[in-house]
This record gives sequence, C-alpha cells and structure tokens, in this order.
Amino acid sequence: MITKESLLKSINTMPDRFSIEEIMDRIVLLDKIEQGEKDSKTGNVLSEKETKYYLKKWLM
Repeated sequence: MITKESLLKSINTMPDRFSIEEIMDRIVLLDKIEQGEKDSKTGNVLSEKETKYYLKKWLM
C-alpha cells in the first residue's frame, strides 16, 4: 500500500500541470516498486536460473 508521504513526494517532483493519466501511471509505478521491495524483503523472488529461463522465453 502506498503511503500518503511517498505519493506527495512523488507529486512534488512532477511539473505544475499534468494529466490524470500521468498521475495514475505514477501511482501504479509507486505501487509496483513498493510491492517489489516487499517481495524482496520476504524472499519472494526468482533465482538467477529461473530469471534466465523466463527472459529467454519472453525474448524469443
């Protein structure tokens, strides 16, 4: 879950005028980053071998 503080910090780095789509993209990005950090801390990550397997599959 995104904190109000992190959202406000992010908004303060944006230009004075922005679209709804831009702010929604920013919110989604912040949520994905926080989820990734949480997954990393709890060990919910792929091994290097698994990562290479999926990348090889996706990039073909």
